[in-house]
Amino acid sequence: MQPSARRNRIPFHSNARLARRLWGEISNVALKHLKELTAKYTFRIDAGDLLLLGGRWYVTHAGLLSLADRRRCVAIETSIESNLSNPTQNHWVFKATAYRRRGRKGFSGYGDADPSNVSPLVRGAEMRVAETRAVNRALRKAYGIGLCSVEELGSLSGLPNPPKNPRSSNGSHISNGSNGSPGRLRDRLCLLIRQYNLDPILVKEYAAHFCGTETIKGASRELVESFISHLSSSAKEDIDGLICKLNSFSRPVEVKQ
Repeated sequence: MQPSARRNRIPFHSNARLARRLWGEISNVALKHLKELTAKYTFRIDAGDLLLLGGRWYVTHAGLLSLADRRRCVAIETSIESNLSNPTQNHWVFKATAYRRRGRKGFSGYGDADPSNVSPLVRGAEMRVAETRAVNRALRKAYGIGLCSVEELGSLSGLPNPPKNPRSSNGSHISNGSNGSPGRLRDRLCLLIRQYNLDPILVKEYAAHFCGTETIKGASRELVESFISHLSSSAKEDIDGLICKLNSFSRPVEVKQ
């Protein structure tokens, strides 16, 4: 892995300010944890390194790869565990080993995936999901990260449901600024669009396709959360590939005769 220029350290208060903007009120425990993550690993919320789900921090695949790059991880090796995998049932098990230094012992992790523990959105891509999970576990071991990664959550079914908006006496909803409120998700999506200079119309088309709905407004909170995480990882890992993907959703202009 080629070393990159060390990213500028972001002060904790900048991370905390953006976290509040994206997810609303944050507990003192979560803020304390964010301060530790900022100082120890230089994780940046604006770069998509961390997500706050159900009041807990989760690291992303993109965040782990960036950390490995900053710490000059020399190699990550992956292999299929053939004796544990069953291709006919789309059950895959991968082993990944991360090497922090040349000539040193590596840190290994395993990841598995099958149709029962992945989101319906990535059915058919279980092999790639299993490899990603293995890499995440190996990197978390190598750098002593106790956070679970987002990709290891599968369909996010294990996350607690957000509190429902209370109702006023006339039955109307009152916004309470919960983590999954439409405004917070919209802010996160707009932040990514501005950060990577993406076409907002194409992003909306891609989001609807990703979520399997006619428009992004028709998608559930969980699907939108998953899309935002996917968009952040894609932009960070392969911006050119993401642009090509977005361009595939552009509609031809009709020329009047």
